[in-house]
Amino acid sequence: MSCCSPNDPCSSNEPNDGTMRNKVREGYAKIAEGGEACDFVIGADRSAIGSAGCCAPATNADFLATSIGYNQEELKELPEGANMGLSCGNPATIAGLQEGETVVDLGSGGGFDCFLCGPKVGASGKVIGIDMTQEMLEKARKNLKVYQERTELDNVEFRLGEIEHLPVADESVDTVISNCVINLSTEKEQVWKEAARVLKPGGRISASDIALLKPLPDLVQGMVENWIGCVAGAVTVDEYRSHIEKAGLKVDTIRPKPEYVKTLMDGNDPFYLQIADRLPKGEGPENFITSIDVLAVKEE
Repeated sequence: MSCCSPNDPCSSNEPNDGTMRNKVREGYAKIAEGGEACDFVIGADRSAIGSAGCCAPATNADFLATSIGYNQEELKELPEGANMGLSCGNPATIAGLQEGETVVDLGSGGGFDCFLCGPKVGASGKVIGIDMTQEMLEKARKNLKVYQERTELDNVEFRLGEIEHLPVADESVDTVISNCVINLSTEKEQVWKEAARVLKPGGRISASDIALLKPLPDLVQGMVENWIGCVAGAVTVDEYRSHIEKAGLKVDTIRPKPEYVKTLMDGNDPFYLQIADRLPKGEGPENFITSIDVLAVKEE
């Protein structure tokens, strides 16, 4: 899933009591059932938002995907509805997947990245999608049947679980991927520790995510804390790096990708337009918010 996939609690200032997690689970259930992203706004004036998703892009999902690194030909082969426009990068490409590898996707949603990883690892490989929302798992498993028919591969499965407590054995995975999900967790360090636990020595984690280039002004921070998803849970790039290193992983790459925010602004995404209205004159969301590509390695 994505920054735009509210797969985790909103603000790092929220108490870690499960309340936000339950709100997120409810929001994901609505998205899986065909609702709009704005259905999981908390305390916001929906009438001021418009018809597009608060965090989901107002632009076409395939257009957004191609603008952040996905191949149009690959997208055509996906089951209908697998791409819900919730991505902020292409972690499978960053990871450089090889045939025969085992991959775990954190916050797999409707199976979008899992279905793209499956052909890359081939019949001898395995892809495990983890999501905490039962409705998303049901959607992914329906999509799985189409994937199996089109590819003649039986190498993808989906498991119910939280990204802070993965239902995966120690040192059993070659690659962990995540797409706009880790930023949403109130326990980010725990997420990275879990990734380190399940990775084999020499394994890698590839993530696309949302981060801050610099702290948001108070007026904007107060606004985004009313939303589950995207910007609300984002930390600075330096703090992001610190979480990875505290988990015992070596950072290979953290690369900002300003084109993500630009695409949303060009598409008149209502959430980002609201942010823009609250920023100092001469500054836009792209001066504060960015998607990032991350590659980290578990040393042997």
